[in-house]
Amino acid sequence: MKIEPIGIINTPFKQKEGMPIQPTGGTGVKGCIEVFSGFIEGLCDLEGFSHIILIYRFHESEGYNLKVKPFMDDQLRGVFSTRAPKRPNSIGISVVKLNKIDNNLVFIENIDILDGTPLLDIKPFIPSVDSPDEYKLGWLKGKSDKISSKLSDKRFSNE
Repeated sequence: MKIEPIGIINTPFKQKEGMPIQPTGGTGVKGCIEVFSGFIEGLCDLEGFSHIILIYRFHESEGYNLKVKPFMDDQLRGVFSTRAPKRPNSIGISVVKLNKIDNNLVFIENIDILDGTPLLDIKPFIPSVDSPDEYKLGWLKGKSDKISSKLSDKRFSNE
């Protein structure tokens, strides 16, 4: 399998500790994606969407555990029931607000991504497709309303 970045995500977050753990915690935080020249044509028609889904590589994450203590809990949980950055394939997703596109620069807002993160793909956010009518929150039930105020700590550092 060969996956190449299509761009780089630039944000004000220079270190993992203290940054938001989800986009709701980064409300109002602005960033910019620099899309590499060979992929600029793919941005055509994207500006008509208010939000986009970014798929990226946790480039500062090494190794993984199949059980982790997520930011929102003190118990060990299966990594696939979390959004922990230390994962078998180190892939992250974020839904962010799209402000504007200028040539190869995509200006975004509400970000929770480390500066210099390699971008793998962009998809439009479509509420009728991406927001199910019914859902369950598993172990996050009763905790999800606190996600926007939770900041990352050293629990997933490479130390």
